[in-house]
Amino acid sequence: MEPKELELWLDRDRQEQILDRLVERLGLTRARGECFLRLWIYLLVKEHRERNPQIKPPLLELTLLDRPMSCSHREAAELFYSDRDRGSDRSAGMMLDKLAALGLIRKQFDGNISRIEIVTSVADLEPEIVSEIVIKIEQFDPRCDAIPIANLLAANYNWMNHNTEATPHRIVNILRQWARQYDRGMRVLRRQDNLNPIGFYILYPTAAASVPNFFTAPSKSLHLSAIGDTDPFIMAQAGDLDCVSVFVRSWAIDREYLDRYRVLFLEDTQKTLFQMQADFPNLCDLYTMIVHPMYEYQASALGFQNMSRDRQLSVYWMYLPLDRFLALNISDCFPPKV
Repeated sequence: MEPKELELWLDRDRQEQILDRLVERLGLTRARGECFLRLWIYLLVKEHRERNPQIKPPLLELTLLDRPMSCSHREAAELFYSDRDRGSDRSAGMMLDKLAALGLIRKQFDGNISRIEIVTSVADLEPEIVSEIVIKIEQFDPRCDAIPIANLLAANYNWMNHNTEATPHRIVNILRQWARQYDRGMRVLRRQDNLNPIGFYILYPTAAASVPNFFTAPSKSLHLSAIGDTDPFIMAQAGDLDCVSVFVRSWAIDREYLDRYRVLFLEDTQKTLFQMQADFPNLCDLYTMIVHPMYEYQASALGFQNMSRDRQLSVYWMYLPLDRFLALNISDCFPPKV
């Protein structure tokens, strides 16, 4: 189905309205938003045609599917790339993976065919009304926090390596090991009422011997996932004057709370980095690895720049001078969404 035909089913003005909400409300790139919207319209029309082959455009409204619909990578490629530089079937499959990782669709893959369910409704794109809760930010507690945080972080990796069993247990052990070495950079965003963690970050002071890893393929440096058994990064010890780099090894908030508490948690990140400078006076470089596409928007808004992408996985390095991050007014980077 060509983009022009999609416009017969849902006019371009309405598509633009929904696309704007996808970008503003969910922080999607416009390209991904367009792919998702095209997929949604296409599958909905496909479902309607199966019921009534004589159906004529337009759609009265954009609704969720009644059941999962089939879509091959070839169909998706025609849908996503017919009016731009031709993308491959593989590129279309990777786009479907990213849309699933962002929580927009659910898919079951069988050979070259995916059965796809649309998860996000038009109502989900309206401004969020969140019940008021009291939260607090404090140091990571390895005795109480390791398991719930491991489950939170595992979701970032499951979409990538499809391993849903080994990862959480592995992360628990790694987090506790890191806390024994240097816990100042490990912080938790938690609900006050039940003390459950809803966010976590770790700022990892990196020994000089490990800095070359930031300039190699990102997939070689994955450790919290079950892909690599040996940590390629050595943690610097407090007082190390040769330590100039901080690796943001994880920064995550439960999606339900991300928009509401992002700025607060990033401001705490700044405060923690200021404190870490007392232990590592020569810190000047801030690196992060984008593992989950949900955080691409955040990194770009803060000024991080792409360094290198991976040929094997959808992960890549990003860099920002530490002084520039510390000088940011975080709220200016994320203006309120209307």
